[in-house]
Amino acid sequence: MTGIVRLALAGLMAITAMGTARAEDALKARIGVLRLSSSAPVFIAQDKGYFREAGLDVELKFFDAAQPIAVATTSGDVDFGVTAFTAGLYNLAGKGVLKVIGGMSREKAGYPLIGYFASNNAYASGLKTPKDLAGKRVAMTQVGSSFHYSLGLLADKYGFKLADVKIVPLQSLSNAAAALKGETVDAALLPISTARKLMDDGGAKFLGWVGDETPWQLGAVFASPKTLTNKVLVTKLLGVLAKADREYHDVILAAMKDGVAPINDKTKPLLEIIAKYTNLPVEQVVGNCAYIDPDGKLDVKNVDNQIKWLQEQGFADKGFDANAIIAKEFVKAD
Repeated sequence: MTGIVRLALAGLMAITAMGTARAEDALKARIGVLRLSSSAPVFIAQDKGYFREAGLDVELKFFDAAQPIAVATTSGDVDFGVTAFTAGLYNLAGKGVLKVIGGMSREKAGYPLIGYFASNNAYASGLKTPKDLAGKRVAMTQVGSSFHYSLGLLADKYGFKLADVKIVPLQSLSNAAAALKGETVDAALLPISTARKLMDDGGAKFLGWVGDETPWQLGAVFASPKTLTNKVLVTKLLGVLAKADREYHDVILAAMKDGVAPINDKTKPLLEIIAKYTNLPVEQVVGNCAYIDPDGKLDVKNVDNQIKWLQEQGFADKGFDANAIIAKEFVKAD
């Protein structure tokens, strides 16, 4: 073997070793998410390699409801959760086993995300608008979920009693959609990504958007106190998400008109990423782009209102407020 060949092989081995070392040095993190556009920045950061570029080895773990993500975060099955606020999440945070570290999706007028949908029979019998839900059987994932809170805000807005609505908790989005199609409930609160096929197949009727009726801070990024001790990991992850938040906002949300994103050379790559992770065609994703603050800010005042409402309803424990569950060193407050 010539000296030149030996040098070349040695150089190749050195480069390979360096690459292996970098991979081994990467900080590992598991993120619990739903396959919804409300987690779009997470998908963008993963697919475009932003996590990897920041020295993070991220694994996404998918769930079918928000509350199990909170539980998985406290148990250590995932390191971070990105999903909607729920009473269960707040109760865990109130006990000190979860901390909110950033904002994510919001219900905002003009950005379709969660909707009110009626069964065909209920619609034919007069259930035509969200304010008609009083006295109806309404499916959702869980008691105390973000859907439940949305319905409570609606009741306050239109002056009917939430107690007059028959809540049917079915534990998952797919179960709620099946109940609506099967006419075992009158209505359901569902993300448009779940409901669209129902509507396209003639299995449900659209009543309205939560964001148009009652805007609020829907989702957040959170972690356990154990995870938060690794400040380098948390800071890097939030930095990457902030970069993806901004890109998602400036490329897709800024281009939306009448709740729909255009498909063009600039938006298509990101829309295709969201489609990939939500298992939807791009043509459906364009009308399913949740609003996310471009700086990842959290509406702390609204979070406090949520906690108080849930406590008043008996869904959340008393004795804590927003300040008690937020990791202030990480949160950008709105």
